[in-house]
Amino acid sequence: MTPTAVTRKVRVTVQQRFAPERSNPARRQWFFLYTIEIKNEGEKSVQLLHRHWVITNAHGEVEEVKGPGVVGEQPILRAGQSFRYTSGCPLQTSFGSMVGSYSMVDEDGEEFDAKIPAFALRDPTSMQ
Repeated sequence: MTPTAVTRKVRVTVQQRFAPERSNPARRQWFFLYTIEIKNEGEKSVQLLHRHWVITNAHGEVEEVKGPGVVGEQPILRAGQSFRYTSGCPLQTSFGSMVGSYSMVDEDGEEFDAKIPAFALRDPTSMQ
């Protein structure tokens, strides 16, 4: 099942995978890639302004990441448009999770937070 969340007709879908080519378990370094699709299913244009991530590793250690836009962009999505990007997350454990939100503004200037669904990060080769 693909993690999906819909907030005010903004659909956020996540696909994630373990990246063994960028990981080094002997040094306690695991790297995960995630691809996010943001689709505007509403009638008003919306713009993504900021991101907020909560990343938790297998030891329960939490890291928060906040910043403008995603992958250097603050995309504007007109009715029916989508924006897709891929980014990555390093962890010091072989599994963890991510959840978050995007600060959005619609064409009327109304701000809201679009939920990013929680998703697992897991090295399928690890028994941890």
